[in-house]
Amino acid sequence: MNKQAFLFGVCASGALRLQGEEHLQELERLCDTYGFSVCGKNLSVLKKRDAGLYLGKGKLQEIFLQISTLPVDILIFDEELSPNQQRNLEAFFKRPVIDRTELILEVFAKHAKTKEAHLQIELAKIRYELPRLKRMWTHLSRQSSGGGHVKGEGEKQIEIDRRLLKRRLCQLEKELEEVILHRKTQRLLRERSHVPTIAIVGYTNAGKSTLMRALTGADVLIEDKLFATLDTTTRKHTLPNKQDILLIDTVGFIRKIPHTLIKAFKSTLEEAIHTDILIHLIDASHLEAVSQAEATLSVLKELGVQDKPILTVLNKIDVCPIYSAALLDPKNISISAVTGQGLDLLQAKIMEVLSSLRTMLHLRVPQEDYGLLSDMWREGKVLEISYEDNDVLLMVEVPKILEIKLAKYRILEQ
Repeated sequence: MNKQAFLFGVCASGALRLQGEEHLQELERLCDTYGFSVCGKNLSVLKKRDAGLYLGKGKLQEIFLQISTLPVDILIFDEELSPNQQRNLEAFFKRPVIDRTELILEVFAKHAKTKEAHLQIELAKIRYELPRLKRMWTHLSRQSSGGGHVKGEGEKQIEIDRRLLKRRLCQLEKELEEVILHRKTQRLLRERSHVPTIAIVGYTNAGKSTLMRALTGADVLIEDKLFATLDTTTRKHTLPNKQDILLIDTVGFIRKIPHTLIKAFKSTLEEAIHTDILIHLIDASHLEAVSQAEATLSVLKELGVQDKPILTVLNKIDVCPIYSAALLDPKNISISAVTGQGLDLLQAKIMEVLSSLRTMLHLRVPQEDYGLLSDMWREGKVLEISYEDNDVLLMVEVPKILEIKLAKYRILEQ
């Protein structure tokens, strides 16, 4: 039987109530992804937060009365709670209390598949749990001796747990370094092959996996849930001009993403840093499409990739053909990853951007360097070829990264 969750959210003013309701709906979808059933919700205007209980006594009593008639197993707050607030709220409600951060961590832990994802999540969970150890052992009281206090069983256990967690933290960081080093090696091999790479980024549930499957036929999980897929997937795709590219599907973004997760998943998201182009996929049918897009761009900025070529793609136009005015930019590309509408335009735009990242060269390659021709056939596009004495004359379009390597063979125009 699923556990029944009661959700609580706040907004700074009545004018922001609609946004607060949207955030609670997102929290409800996170519960659905994890496996909780939501039996009730409360959204309140809260201008000042209590340091010890997060909420004022009046609001706490109101919620207590509300949940007294419901089969509530757990309370989930849409804001991050301090360890002290979490302990005090659990004592007040006599039920487990978790916050948005802990729920997201549990969702990630449940859906991770690769070794790296498991390591990253365990690392984030330990960083989250360390300051909260006291909450686990409050039932073991302090002991007194003579005129002073000595450590009780609870405090002894906290120290033991803290040492164990810190030891595990160091072990995880070492294991993760090895995994990241392996992935860097794989990335270097991709870069050496000069096959253009394109990362699909966007808010969770924007349709990234659906787009990946539509373009490449890849057998990737597609589910209408937040964070249905967490692990980076790379697939080969051939564009209409016969040029091969690598498409990378990255983990979805979310508002108020836990800081521990941004740090933990930074190495995974760095796949986006080392690509030629980013496809920023937006669920155009969503009421909060603009704020979701802003949340994604904010994380990309933190990763330092805001200056990379970004194609803004509005997905799900089969569901909602009319977007927010803020999305009506002639540069944006409208598609439906489900029906295939607009995918030809998207691919044309990818080819156009890739072309701008390539350069046209007129080359004279001597016979002794004939091996270069196979590189150019593989990495570039040979437009013209002719022979003069023992040399090969070529007009080629190649990635700009090869320009220096081929400089000595270049025929300068008179």
